[in-house]
Amino acid sequence: MQANRPHEPSYGGIPTFSKLPLVLDPHGLAGVDVAILGAPIDETVSNRPGSRYGPRAIRAADDSAGVPPSRPHMWLGVDPFAELRVVDYGDAETVPGNAAESHTQIRRRVGEICAAGAVPIVLGGDHSIAHPNMAAVAEHRGKGAVGVIHFDAHADTAADLRGVVRSHGTPMRLVVDEGWVRGDRFIQVGLRGWWPDPDEFAWMRKVGFHWYTMYELDERGFDVCLSEVIRSAHEWGQPVFLSIDVDALDPAYAPGTGTPEVGGLTMRELLRAARRIATELPIAGVELVEVAPAYDPSGITAVNAHRLVLEVLSGLALARTGRAPQPEHDGRPHV
Repeated sequence: MQANRPHEPSYGGIPTFSKLPLVLDPHGLAGVDVAILGAPIDETVSNRPGSRYGPRAIRAADDSAGVPPSRPHMWLGVDPFAELRVVDYGDAETVPGNAAESHTQIRRRVGEICAAGAVPIVLGGDHSIAHPNMAAVAEHRGKGAVGVIHFDAHADTAADLRGVVRSHGTPMRLVVDEGWVRGDRFIQVGLRGWWPDPDEFAWMRKVGFHWYTMYELDERGFDVCLSEVIRSAHEWGQPVFLSIDVDALDPAYAPGTGTPEVGGLTMRELLRAARRIATELPIAGVELVEVAPAYDPSGITAVNAHRLVLEVLSGLALARTGRAPQPEHDGRPHV
């Protein structure tokens, strides 16, 4: 279903992601390469609520005009919407006040995307959705058969938060404890601030997590560490689930989030990471979470989240072509 008319302005029409066709039935996923799903839930947050409005804000943050969309990438030399068939799969039917049922519905819809042979890109919502997202992908691929690269200020590996197990601070522990992802197939990037506590780090060491704090990224260099991350993931020999919490970014780039933490990644760094990972590694699924638009009147957080999805799509498209990047340049020799 094409939900928009040709040549609508970016601020007009129904906000599917980049004015993509809308699919609401699993049968419509046949032949699709990537399906974008919203997961509007924020019942499990520990600080500021509002990320239930994230999927809608990210979809509305596009500045393109015209249907179908066209997004040629200046560095990769590829248009993701020309190489890939991408649709918007609407939102999972989350239930206000019932996180368990909301997770069931999210897992169901992600599973439908996987069953169709497409890559799910899930727009959150709070980070508790990592549990149903990763479980659905691992259920399709095989328990322990998918690794995770996770960008976040926080590790989200608590056993519980004030007795609550289904929380945005616990999903990475849940997926490992339940066997969906192996601990030694988990890399986290961007950790900083005052949590997790030593007890969480001790559990992470025990099960084999690898992580890069912002302090290590500063000392050793972001690109050096990113190349190590990609090299380690290559050695797994498994498809990768990419998890991005927008609070991995410094609040200067993502003020609209529930638990901002100063001293984070720049937008250029995270764009480069998303692009390289999607280009160089086999991607099984993606999530982008914790956009809470009420705290950002400028809308820059949603814009940045939208661009991160475009960067992932561009990387996937280049990988599909099997060729090297073809950057746009002025023809002069570069020294």
